[in-house]
Amino acid sequence: MASQRPATARGVALDLLEHVLGQGRPLSEAGHRLAILPPAERATAQRLATDVLRTLPRADLLLKPHLRKAPALRVRNILRLGVVELARGGAAHGVVNAAVDLAAADRKSAGAKGLVNAVLRKCAADAQARWDSLPVPRMAAWLRGPLAEAWGKKGVAAMERAHLAGAPIDVTLRASAADAASDWPARLGAEPLPTGSLRLPARVQVSALPGFAEGAFWVQDAAAALPVRLLGDLQGRDVLDMCAAPGGKTLQLAALGARVTALDQSEARMARVTENLARTGLEARTVVGDALTHAGSYDAVVLDAPCSATGTLRRHPDLPHASDGAQISDLIGLQAAMLDHAVGLLKPGGRLVFATCSLLPDEGECQVEGALERHPALRVLSPAAPGIDPAWHSPEGGLRLRPDFWPERCGMDGFYMALMALEAPGDG
Repeated sequence: MASQRPATARGVALDLLEHVLGQGRPLSEAGHRLAILPPAERATAQRLATDVLRTLPRADLLLKPHLRKAPALRVRNILRLGVVELARGGAAHGVVNAAVDLAAADRKSAGAKGLVNAVLRKCAADAQARWDSLPVPRMAAWLRGPLAEAWGKKGVAAMERAHLAGAPIDVTLRASAADAASDWPARLGAEPLPTGSLRLPARVQVSALPGFAEGAFWVQDAAAALPVRLLGDLQGRDVLDMCAAPGGKTLQLAALGARVTALDQSEARMARVTENLARTGLEARTVVGDALTHAGSYDAVVLDAPCSATGTLRRHPDLPHASDGAQISDLIGLQAAMLDHAVGLLKPGGRLVFATCSLLPDEGECQVEGALERHPALRVLSPAAPGIDPAWHSPEGGLRLRPDFWPERCGMDGFYMALMALEAPGDG
C-alpha cells in the first residue's frame, strides 16, 4: 500500500490504475477509492483512469522511445497518466509537475522523479501531434477472435474504433416528466435519440443537472433502455425484473405503470435500486433472492442476464484487464438456466424479454435459439419500438446492437435482446 497519496483526481486515478492493472480487478470494485473525492473530482479521476485504460497501447508507444527498460508499475502508470493528458492537449508544465508530485508522494516511486520529469518533457514535444496517427487499440485476443468469427474483421475494426471514441452519457426520462414537458432536451442540453433516450453533452456532471434531484430522469445507455420498450403497454401488469440492479429497467417498468417485482441476489446492489426508486418517486417491490429459485406468476419477465459485458467496453475499458474470458462458459450455462426458469414464471400468454450486454452470439442469438428448441410453446415476437433500424434485426427474430452502430451519434453499447411470448393453451 502506498503511503499518504494526495487526495486529488490524479492521485485517485493512479490508485484506480493500480487496482486494475496491478490487481486485475474491475473499476466497479473501487468505489471506496473514489468516495474520498467530491463529485466533480470523482468524475475527473474516473475519466483520467478510463482514458488511460482505453488508450493503453497508444500511451506505451509514445513512452517507449524514451525508456531504456520498463519501470516499476507505479512509475509506468504515472507516465501513462501524464502522456495521455499531454496527448489530449493538457498544458505541459502543469501535467509534468503533477506527475512528478505523484512520484514524490510514495517512497516506492520517489526515486523516479527525475525519470518522470525527463520522459514527460520529451513526450510533450510531439504527443498531441502524433496521437491521432497511432494505431487504434485492438481488443484482447481472447475476445477479438470470437468476434471476428461472428462479425468479420471489418466489423471488429469498426467496434474497436467505437471503443477508442468512448461512450457518451444517455438518460431515460420518467414517463410523467416526458408527458409534462417537451423541453427536456433543451433544459439538459441533450440530443434526442430515435429510440426515446436523451444523450447528454460531454463531461457533464449528471447530479448537478436540473431535474436530477427530483427524479425526472436516470442514467441508462440508449441500448440498455430498449429491452423494456419492446414490451409495449404494461399498465397494471405484473412484471418481474429478474436481475434488477442497478435498477434502470425497474424504473422504466414502474414508470410505465407496471406492478413491478425487482429481484436481485445482491443486497448491496439492491440498495442502489431502492435509492433510485426513492429519488424518482417510483414504486416497486424489491426482493433479495436467487433468480433460479424465485417463485411467482407474471404477465411479463425482463431477464437482463449476467454476461461477459463485452458490449460495454467503450465505457468499461477495465474489463479486459480483469478477465481472460475463462468465465464465459459458466455464464452461458447460467443464462440458459435463467431463461428456462423465466419461462416457468410466465402466465399463459405472458411475454419475456431476454437481453445481455454482450457482443458474443453464444450469449445472445444462440441462447434464444436454444430456448425455442427446449420450450415448444415459446415463440419470438417481432420487436416493435420507436427508432429501431431494420439492420438491427437478427435471423432468429431478436435485435443485435453493436457499439459501431449510430456512428454519426457516437454509438451505443453492444446489446442483444429478444421478445418472446408463451402461447396460451389453444393458441396457434
